[in-house]
Order: sequence, then C-alpha cells, then structure tokens
Amino acid sequence: MRDRATARFTVLAITAAMVAGACSSASSRSAVDTTAPRSTVALSNPEPGSPANFGEPPAVPSGPMDAEVVSAIQQIFGPSLEDRIFDVEDRQALDVLGRSGDVRVAWLFSDLLRFVIGEDTRPRVLSNALMVTQLDLQPQDDWQLFTDHLIAWDIPAPPDYLEAKKSLFTLVDPRWEPLFDSDGEVDWRHVSWGGVLIDDRPFGDPHRCEVSCIPAADDPPTTDAAGGSWYPDDRIVFGVEINGEARAYPKHIMEIREMVNDTVGGRDVAMPYCTLCGSAQVFLTDEVDGFDRPILRTSGLLSRSNKVMYDLNTKSVFDTFLGRAVTGPMLEAGVKLPQVSVVTTTWGAWKAEHPSTTILGEGLDFDNPNGFDPLRGRDDNGPIFPIGDVDPRLPVSEPVLGVVSPKSGNPIAFHVALAIATLQNGDSVEYDGVRLVRSGSGLRAIDVDGHDLGGHQAFWFAWSQFHPDTVIWPVE
Repeated sequence: MRDRATARFTVLAITAAMVAGACSSASSRSAVDTTAPRSTVALSNPEPGSPANFGEPPAVPSGPMDAEVVSAIQQIFGPSLEDRIFDVEDRQALDVLGRSGDVRVAWLFSDLLRFVIGEDTRPRVLSNALMVTQLDLQPQDDWQLFTDHLIAWDIPAPPDYLEAKKSLFTLVDPRWEPLFDSDGEVDWRHVSWGGVLIDDRPFGDPHRCEVSCIPAADDPPTTDAAGGSWYPDDRIVFGVEINGEARAYPKHIMEIREMVNDTVGGRDVAMPYCTLCGSAQVFLTDEVDGFDRPILRTSGLLSRSNKVMYDLNTKSVFDTFLGRAVTGPMLEAGVKLPQVSVVTTTWGAWKAEHPSTTILGEGLDFDNPNGFDPLRGRDDNGPIFPIGDVDPRLPVSEPVLGVVSPKSGNPIAFHVALAIATLQNGDSVEYDGVRLVRSGSGLRAIDVDGHDLGGHQAFWFAWSQFHPDTVIWPVE
C-alpha cells in the first residue's frame, strides 16, 4: 500500500484556461533574450542578432547508467505517474537522479517540469534538475531556460528515454500513443508539449474539439474578393496561387486554426501555419503513391518551437518545416510532400493583383473575442518555447523568405525587409539561381525561367535551425 499521506503531485489539468496560458497566451515571455532591434529598411547588410551564452556543458558520462539510477527512473515513471502520488520512495528516487552526476537524466527532469505542479513535488523536481546540471538559473523555476541549455549543450538522452517520455505524455493525452514511434526519425529530446491536445476529429468536422485542441479547417467555405470586404485591406493574408486559381488565407483565421486541408487550382493541399515560427506553408497532398490523401492535423506537440503535424489516416508524423514523414508508414515509404509558394501580403494588395481571388469565409474564426489579433502580441519578445542556441547572424525573430536553390541545392534566407526595399528601388534580387519578385505587398521566389520554387516566410530562428548551413542574402 502506497503512503498517500505524503506529497501529491498533479499533471497539469487540461482546461481551457490552462491551454490559453500555455499555447496562445499574450503574456508569455522569452526566457532567453536573444532578440535585437529589427533591422531598418536600408540597402545594406542586415544587423546581426545577439548570441546567447549557455556556458560550458557539464561532463557527460559514457557507458550504461548505474543500476541505482535505472531503478530510480523506473520508480518515477512507473506507478507514480499512473496514480499521481509521489510518496517517500518516489521523492528519494528524484534525489537519486539529482545527485547521480549523470546529466543525461536532465531530459527526464525537463519533461517533468513541463507537466508537474504541486507545492511539494515541483520544487523537488527543480532542485534536483539544477543539481545534476550544475545550473544556477535566474529566474530559477524556468522550464524554458532549463531546456534551452540542454538543447544548446546537445546533452544525450538516457537509455530508454522514449518509453519514459511516452508514459508521461500519454497520461495527459492517451491519443498521442501512436505518434511515439520508436522506429521513427524524431529527436524526442526536442519534443515538448505545446499546451493543447491532439486534433483527431474526422475529416470535415466543422466543430470545435470536445477537449481543447487547435481545430483544422477542412474544405473551408470561401467567398470572392467582393464578398471578402469584411476583412480589412491592411490586414495580412497568406496568398496562394495554383494553376491560375488564387486564394487568400487571413492570418487571424490561421492563427486560430493553424491547419487547412483545401483544394486550390484542382490540387489537394494542406496549409500548416506555425504561429510560433511565423511560417505558413502549402504542401501538395494529392500525389502520395500508395496512400489515401493525407489529412494533416495539429498534434499539440512541438519540436524546438515548431509545430508537430501528423496524418490523420496513418498517424505518421511529419516534419512540418520540410514536409517529410518522420514516423509511421509514410516514413517507410519515404514520403516527402512538395511545396508551393506562400506569399505574406496585405489583403488589399493581394486582391488588387488577383481580382478573381477567393478568400476564406468570415465565420472560420469561431467569433474570436480578440478579433483580428487573437494572439495579441504573444511572440513579440521572441520564442516562448525552448529552441536552444540560435544562429546569431540575424535577430531571432527576423522575417526571412526561405528557399532552396534549384541550382546548387543550398538553402537561402532572403532578408525580407531588405529584399522589398531593393525591389522598390528598381534593383533586382537574385542569388544562386533564385530570383525574388513582388507579389501583392510580399515576395515570391522563382527560378530563372519563372517557375515557382515553393518559398515561404519564417522567423530566422526557425529557418536556420532546419537549415543550419543556410546562406543569408544580402551576401557579404
């Protein structure tokens, strides 16, 4: 019989208030201040970002873990999670991990800190997390800053880490279980909870989730440009043009839905919008050999502040930034979804350039009380989830237009503000077989023959972490 008179801990309750405080809060802040003032629009090289200093990492033991440490992990991530009671033995197990000197267990503390609350338990988890990493954090109780260090130091995960992590995460939402695929190509150290649950509603379901999730819009209603007068001309849309058909996706709707499965120009497409990394992308989903059309959904999980999306039919997880399957049957088949360009522009400029465009219908925002600004500046101070170290060549949230060169295969990040200023001055923006042209009030990347290259805008930290060898335009 477990001693239930001892410390009780609680895995965060799934409530609307909690979700608002985690994934869509306007009051969240950046724990690592790597931001710098935005570059001014001038025909010169962009201002660099501010490098973060994470210090020297602690020594990492090699070889198997001590038997006492293995036993402590089994103690903590076993029955204690199921009944949500930490008794004396469980707290002693936390102390074993803290004084073990094996920094690999820090990833387990990171996962616990994301979920566990309780006046007795959380301080115990935190003190042992800081002990094993030899960190002295200010503010001390900061899961984001703690995890940023682990990512930046590239601390290895402990043996059987995925099983321990899965046992914790599936306690919060059992529907995540098929996503935790041990045969996949996911770095599970970098996966964290985004504050919402999985969207597993069937295709075409127009309703909100029964329990809080970010609900995709499937085959959403649209109207013509005249019918889109409800949307202010100066507000941002994500413009897409396929086979001569243009469609505008209002930013505030995408901030609420984050995923649309649609048909444009006779092609089935999916548009994920990662609000945390400022990236709207469009993938073609109608030519996946051997599978039904992928129906993409938001999982509620993140990987270094990038949304983790998955296919509703096969439960295959996709790398949202690259469009590549990283778990499940679609990984085994080597599925990578082709992209088409997304233009970030004002609605007024887009419809002036595309008078026959359609735009998503007004009611898709569920009458959000914050109107056209549902996030209310949530990301103004930089990332609010762990990302680790950041390439300091640009400010962390600087908008870039990312594209892969058709000539060399190298990734290129075009500084958006400087590229627009250059084109407005009547000069050209070309590099390595890529040419930028104005589209609406934004940019589109084409090759020398005018063919679309599937570029999209993103925050610098997101583009650079998926393309660490990227070139930045202007090139010094």
